[in-house]
Amino acid sequence: MNTQVNDIEMLARAILTEARDEAEQIKADAKEKADAIRRRAQEQAEAERKAILDRAREEAERLRGQAVATAQLKSRSSQLTHREQLLERVFKAVKEKLPEVQNRPDYDEIVAMLLREALTQLRVNKAEVRADEATNKILRRGPLREVSKELGGDFKDGEVLEEGIGIVVDAADGKIHYDNTLETRLRRLQGALRSSVYQVLTGEKV
Repeated sequence: MNTQVNDIEMLARAILTEARDEAEQIKADAKEKADAIRRRAQEQAEAERKAILDRAREEAERLRGQAVATAQLKSRSSQLTHREQLLERVFKAVKEKLPEVQNRPDYDEIVAMLLREALTQLRVNKAEVRADEATNKILRRGPLREVSKELGGDFKDGEVLEEGIGIVVDAADGKIHYDNTLETRLRRLQGALRSSVYQVLTGEKV
């Protein structure tokens, strides 16, 4: 009888040990997946920052000679005013070229990145995704389904954006909102890029 009781106790302990090990493995796998998503988002954001800076550099090079000559003739106050005007011209030129991004061969990947980043920022499992017409067509070809599966959420496409290129995500009946259009991303990056762009304008090393 004692032998049978001992066997049952050993079996129970073995089952509990296996359950704990399985739970720890599931937890570790989830953390590894979350870390990978964050790393990928950071890498893609840095790549985009570099791409925008490269486009700004091309436009800035064209304006550099005029910027340097004009800045030398003005007072400090006038120089600051002119600096802001030049920066606005550069960013305006970059903004006007944003539609060209949709012609890039890797625009499908950019769309998936924009969607993944917006949903990761909102941290929701149900949302409506709105995009411009060209981006919306790409979303329906696969990225929306793939990212939904990757993040384990229920994400549906909504109305086509009338303004902007990229993605806008709404959740909680519109109470939560994340604008990830290229225009908004450029505005968010302008503060961080102003110094680098102006260094290009004045011929300094970035």
